[in-house]
Amino acid sequence: MSEEKVIVLGALSAIAEATARVYAGRRATLLLAGRDQARLAVLRNDLLARGAARCEIRSLDFAMVDDTARCFGDFIEAIGGKVDAVYLFYGVLGDQRADEQDPAAARARLRTNFTSAAEWCLAAANRLERQRGGVLVVASSVAGDRGRQSNYIYGAAKAGLSVLVQGIAHRLAPTTARAVLVKLGFIDTPMTAHIEKKGLLWAQPAVVAENLVRLADRPRRPVVYVPWFWRGIMLIVRNVPAAIFHKTKL
Repeated sequence: MSEEKVIVLGALSAIAEATARVYAGRRATLLLAGRDQARLAVLRNDLLARGAARCEIRSLDFAMVDDTARCFGDFIEAIGGKVDAVYLFYGVLGDQRADEQDPAAARARLRTNFTSAAEWCLAAANRLERQRGGVLVVASSVAGDRGRQSNYIYGAAKAGLSVLVQGIAHRLAPTTARAVLVKLGFIDTPMTAHIEKKGLLWAQPAVVAENLVRLADRPRRPVVYVPWFWRGIMLIVRNVPAAIFHKTKL
């Protein structure tokens, strides 16, 4: 098996770090992109110690890049001109109550979670299509399955991203390249540190990462819920009649 080449966008999220560690154990070449140069350098050293063949790092704010196609092309060249898997993890949960009262804050949140993410997904899809192979794995959220008062701005961005990636998967279906949308449920990460964590609905980043790598190895379905039981949960949530749903505090 030839050396795998993997790009991780939003490499400093807990799930992204766990995913990168899986590939380090497989002696892959990695390119990690995120906003904090110092933390990226620490992560690179960790991955090299775990067995990564090579690890490039790039510090940037994804939402502020003017030419994503050129920038993504530079990433590809940095790891040898081809990529086997591209992961997109970045996003900001935000403060729903504050954002809904501040259009500028809401706009910034939507730009990070949807507009810029969409641009990077399209840049990756174009490259995978041209090279006739590879997989794009995009971390979305069950929050996009139905608008709820507690997080509908974040949910709207994730709903838009979900439709976009499903469209990319449809576009790539006749080729040997693939795209997979992953709808994540509750994950125990710093992003959800303010939420009380109870019960079996919460998953750990390392477990999720193992699932994501398996999906990238065998991208058979364009939409996957992780953990798997969220598919059933969200089926129920989506189909609760509005007259009942609007009486809840979800």
